[in-house]
Amino acid sequence: MSTEIKAPVFPESVAEGTIATWHKQPGEACSRDELIVDIETDKVVLEVVAPADGVIEQALKGEGDTVESGEVIGTFKEGAAGSAKPAESKQEEAPKEEAKSDSSASGDAILSPAARKLAEENSVDPNAVKGTGKDGRVTKEDVQNHVDSGKSSGASEAPKPAAGMPEVNVAAGERPEKRVPMTRLRASIAKRLVNAQQSAAMLTTFNEVNMAPIMEMRKQYQENFVKRHGIKLGFMSFFTKAATEALKRFPAVNASIDGNDMVYHGYQDIGVAVSTDRGLVVPVLRDSDAMGLADIEKKIVEYGTKAKDGKLGIEEMTGGTFTITNGGIFGSLISTPILNPPQTAILGMHKIQERPMAVNGKVEILPMMYLALSYDHRMIDGKEAVQFLVAIKEMLEDPARILLDV
Repeated sequence: MSTEIKAPVFPESVAEGTIATWHKQPGEACSRDELIVDIETDKVVLEVVAPADGVIEQALKGEGDTVESGEVIGTFKEGAAGSAKPAESKQEEAPKEEAKSDSSASGDAILSPAARKLAEENSVDPNAVKGTGKDGRVTKEDVQNHVDSGKSSGASEAPKPAAGMPEVNVAAGERPEKRVPMTRLRASIAKRLVNAQQSAAMLTTFNEVNMAPIMEMRKQYQENFVKRHGIKLGFMSFFTKAATEALKRFPAVNASIDGNDMVYHGYQDIGVAVSTDRGLVVPVLRDSDAMGLADIEKKIVEYGTKAKDGKLGIEEMTGGTFTITNGGIFGSLISTPILNPPQTAILGMHKIQERPMAVNGKVEILPMMYLALSYDHRMIDGKEAVQFLVAIKEMLEDPARILLDV
């Protein structure tokens, strides 16, 4: 019995998607609930799984094609037997050994469509990847493992291009160019950032914080914290709790603008910016006021893992009343973060760097971090923005204030 393979029903905020990868090809056998196709939207990658054991009959939409919510993208035949790999023509089936030897002699690796797409995105030479599939085929997992091992080793002879930038090998003196279409996520990020700068009266105020007290606290309690909670105590949980307390004191910073209305939120849902190979995503810590430091650390690790694997759900990235972004993990010393509409403020963390500071008339070397608060001046006055940032600074330099709410 043939059934239709349909795109998932997209949320209201998502108009359409793009076929990212067909993991199964027509004629290839599938098991129930096995992943068959990824659909990329401007927020997340949605997975479509096989409804039962059977075979992909036909793919009506190819990789890169646009699909709408609930649109038919292929057909599936339940209970049918298929090949263990994508269907091949009879001419290809007969001389398998010969083809294998030819490909080996030429040095060209055999890639699945998903593996080829991933290799192109990460500028990976297919011939450098060891294939574990049938007949030496390079699978998507092989390419991913190769990329991960390269990141972990961190020692390559020549610098590689940044994520999303194609690698081009040319002779000296040539001026190569390669045109690559934006992914939906990157296009969505670009649109939102431009819109934020054009529609908001954005202004940034700066301050600096002495990180020594928190660093000492982490050093003193890290071992017991790990034993008790099974996770390390990081800096982000302190910043999240400090921001939560500051948001209670300055409601305008925890508000949003809806047309001509100012919406004040009686809760704190803090978005934490997470960088992935596909772009920046902002999962939300719901009701951060009710979360302890361990809860925050665990949730951030969970979100980071999901983001890396492309498993974040749309509901995990929608909403949010305030955002924290940390450019310091990449070495940024100071920057001006851009608002995450419709929120009215965003806090930027930066690199911790030892600097000479005047303390009680004497010069001391202290681990300092610059803080940046970008805010919408239509909603927040400069006085409120500065006082909000000072409140965060004071709580971080004396963490007991977070507990005592003073």
